[in-house]
Amino acid sequence: MNDTLEFNEIYQEVKGSWNDGRLRFSKQTVVYKNSKTGKVDSIPVPELTQAQWRRVCLGHGIKLCTSTGNIYKYDGFKDTDFEKISEYFKANYKVELFEKDMCVKGWNWGTAKFNGPLLSFEVNESPAFEIPLTSVSQCATGKNEVTVEFHQNDDTEVSLMEVRFYVPPSTGDEGSDPVEAFAQNILSKADVIQATGDAVCIFRELQCLTPRGRYDIRIYPTFLHLHGKTFDYKIPYTTVLRLFLLPHKDQRQMFFVISLDPPIKQGQTRYHFLILLFSKEEDINLTLNMKEDEVERRFEGKLHKNMSGSLYEMVSRVMKALVNRKITVPGNFQGHSGAQCITCSYKASSGLLYPLERGFIYVHKPPVHLRFDEIACVNFARGTTTTRSFDFEIETKQGNQYTFSSIEREEYGKLFDFVNAKKLSIKNRGFKEGMKGNDNMYSDSDDDQHDAYLERMKEEGKIREEANDSDDSEGESGEWQLSEYDSKASASESSADDGDSDGDRKKKPAKKAKFVKERKPRKKEKKAKDSSAPKRPMSAYMLWLNSSRDRIKSENPGISITEISKKAGEMWKQLSKEKKEEWEAKAEEAKKEYDRVMRDYKESGGGSSGSSKKKKKGGKNEEKRKRKSGGGREKEKERATGNDSFKSREFISSEESSSESDKGKGRNYSNSVFHSILTGG
Repeated sequence: MNDTLEFNEIYQEVKGSWNDGRLRFSKQTVVYKNSKTGKVDSIPVPELTQAQWRRVCLGHGIKLCTSTGNIYKYDGFKDTDFEKISEYFKANYKVELFEKDMCVKGWNWGTAKFNGPLLSFEVNESPAFEIPLTSVSQCATGKNEVTVEFHQNDDTEVSLMEVRFYVPPSTGDEGSDPVEAFAQNILSKADVIQATGDAVCIFRELQCLTPRGRYDIRIYPTFLHLHGKTFDYKIPYTTVLRLFLLPHKDQRQMFFVISLDPPIKQGQTRYHFLILLFSKEEDINLTLNMKEDEVERRFEGKLHKNMSGSLYEMVSRVMKALVNRKITVPGNFQGHSGAQCITCSYKASSGLLYPLERGFIYVHKPPVHLRFDEIACVNFARGTTTTRSFDFEIETKQGNQYTFSSIEREEYGKLFDFVNAKKLSIKNRGFKEGMKGNDNMYSDSDDDQHDAYLERMKEEGKIREEANDSDDSEGESGEWQLSEYDSKASASESSADDGDSDGDRKKKPAKKAKFVKERKPRKKEKKAKDSSAPKRPMSAYMLWLNSSRDRIKSENPGISITEISKKAGEMWKQLSKEKKEEWEAKAEEAKKEYDRVMRDYKESGGGSSGSSKKKKKGGKNEEKRKRKSGGGREKEKERATGNDSFKSREFISSEESSSESDKGKGRNYSNSVFHSILTGG
């Protein structure tokens, strides 16, 4: 048997939202890592006391109970996984995995049992549903009634707001109220903040960037209280995911970032990060509102009753001890200026991007944290507004894209080396590695260096131009052939006359011919449609749609035309392979029939009218070009007779390239025109 068992796409319910992740069973621990937040649940094997296998909405699930009173539920297993997991538990955990059936009767009358952090509603000793008490935000009582309200999760489309329990009056002990007892059991385990007692310490007038303002921060044993002039926030330590301590680029300030899940709310605004800004020069003497022996017992030397130092050090030290989370600082990355961050813009706001050992974090508006394991690929793109900067694009596995723009090009080499060292997938690796070989890729000069991006754009433009030239009309292509023929004739002439002093001038028509090729391409003539031609055959999908349209309308009364297309597309995707092959066979038969009919149609003379129209239209264009070239030639002859000065070879070349009447006499025509110009006749 393997030492570990691993399962992908295992789901965990968090405040009404299903988050997927990876679950691993090992001989020492059970570890679950959330793919979305990166949060890790680690359960030591000696603490496991019970394991249940249950049929749930997402296949099958496991419920694990520990000796500390915690309960963990993971769903998404297959039916065939039961035997494998059960044998592993018996061999390594000495815990039996037993099956537990859920009640599916739908009754709303049963027994409420409090089992650690869970409220289980059971019918005939089978659980109908379970409520995690950590999701409870408030509990109110009424006459024989208890109302339970829940924290809201912004990631869910549908949220459960509240549940009401009717508690019948007790006929036993008159000294206790069953409603109050029920409510107290919920509040004892619920995530409800009750500010009882004094704060451990208070930090006055701290500058906060998000949410913006100055706040007094009161540190309580279980939560953090931000008190401002307008708003108050209470943040439980259980919602803190990560802590970051980041130096500002000016080396005089420090950012302290607290990552929150779920975020704090201000109206419709959600703050997933709490960002504090400190000056390095600001010091403080701090005294904890606790007895010295209590401080030693609770914090085990991490904190002392009396402490002094920089303000940012005191805040981060206290938060680390109370939240029990590590503080993340920048790693080995150093930018061009020696700073551990990069100045850039995100969503039109300027900020700082910090490459960390396991991700990127951007501060401060809006803050963004991206872990390496959720990044699909990165991309280095040319700046859109100037060549002195570039963009850094990050694409996540969920399909989201983050673009950090206006990064100085001097930072390119450092950032590329960092990304390469972390083995992240670079989208345009081949293109960028070619640029990496040039140490002066981002030097100050723009004119004297090879721009690979510009060269690639030129190549693409040349390909498009050649494609447009190949689609020109018949008359235009004939003109190009004539010019090319004349230029070749002139070139052979110049090579034959070795002793002639005009030989060098006769080598220039090739350059003039290029002018004809590079002129602006004409718009392609729209082909006339032959109304009498056979109709093209339908595809397999269109044949199926025509036969299924009435059925879709009958099954969905009042459905619109666009909704029919959408519905049909979904149905076609779900169609079995055998059914699709039937319709593809029908489409193939229709195509064969079309080819046969089209062949008969062409043999009978069909489609000739369309081609004759096209030729006629092309002929008119040819006549217009002849008139233009002829008029130009007459004007040039008048100028030649009026002026005895010698005419250059370019003039002769233009005469030759524009001529179309003597197509078969290119060489003789060139000699005659050249002779007439020299003699003035």
